[in-house]
Amino acid sequence: MKNIYKTLSTLCMLFLSLSVFSQIGVYNEAPDASSTLDIKSTDRGVMIPRLTTTQKQAISAPAHSLLVYDTDQNCISQNVGTETVPEWKCLTGFGHYFFYMPSINIPTVTKGVATTIDLFDIYQSQYASPASASLGAPASIPKYLAATDLYYYITYHDPTLIRINSISNGGVMNYTVLRKANYDSYMNIVFVVK
Repeated sequence: MKNIYKTLSTLCMLFLSLSVFSQIGVYNEAPDASSTLDIKSTDRGVMIPRLTTTQKQAISAPAHSLLVYDTDQNCISQNVGTETVPEWKCLTGFGHYFFYMPSINIPTVTKGVATTIDLFDIYQSQYASPASASLGAPASIPKYLAATDLYYYITYHDPTLIRINSISNGGVMNYTVLRKANYDSYMNIVFVVK
């Protein structure tokens, strides 16, 4: 009887001293050792919670790196901030970091008066109704960004023609015309995805 207790005690000590690691495999009997969850499929995907922007922002103390699909912004959104100060960033939707604004006409008739022009609104209206499209393309270009999802830059303009007074978070540019434009005057406007 003493031998049985000794053997059981030894086995218990052995089991308690072993480190236990486990991975969960879904449709996968041999999950990768570096993963916590390893899902195998050739005909299905993974669905993460789908929330509107308002619902996402209402999550109480969202963990750093929490992921949701934002149905308003049409993107996988990640909290890159903290639980107390969340900062949600879209991880999908755009394969580029910046893009040039479509060509627009900036009025230069009224000299010396501060004037505003909504860069984002013009950008959206051009994307909503393109002049032409390739065969089979949708009638409008999908819009995934809100005005506050972008930074706005003027990378070039003639400072003797126009003075840029300010550009708001929403893409409204305030400018003053200093002199009438020549035929060769132009401005480069760049949008950068936040």
